[in-house]
Amino acid sequence: QVQLVESGGGLVQTGGSLRLSCAASGRTYGMAWFRQAPGKEREFVAAISWSGGSTSYADSVKGRFTGAGDNAPNTVYLNMNSLKPEDTAVYFCAARKNPWSSRYDLWGPGTQVTVSS
Repeated sequence: QVQLVESGGGLVQTGGSLRLSCAASGRTYGMAWFRQAPGKEREFVAAISWSGGSTSYADSVKGRFTGAGDNAPNTVYLNMNSLKPEDTAVYFCAARKNPWSSRYDLWGPGTQVTVSS
């Protein structure tokens, strides 16, 4: 079983920046970032194609967050700039076990990001 581990979360002020990392213990087919705020459903943040496609972003983070991938990719980074209180959430790394998977079926434990107003 491939394991995903996130790191880089923390407490920052509005307008600050954070860099999140997610490392996979084995090969995955596509990696992505999701987040879940208190009382809210989990939402998509960014994704990187396993087949050489470009990174895609949710409208709420476009122009502020930048993603990148390495090692097949087996590692995903999320550079978060101009952070807002609305970005406060637990951020999860996700991946697909197979290239034909229709959903993300691997998940990390999450890392807390808190943005103070």
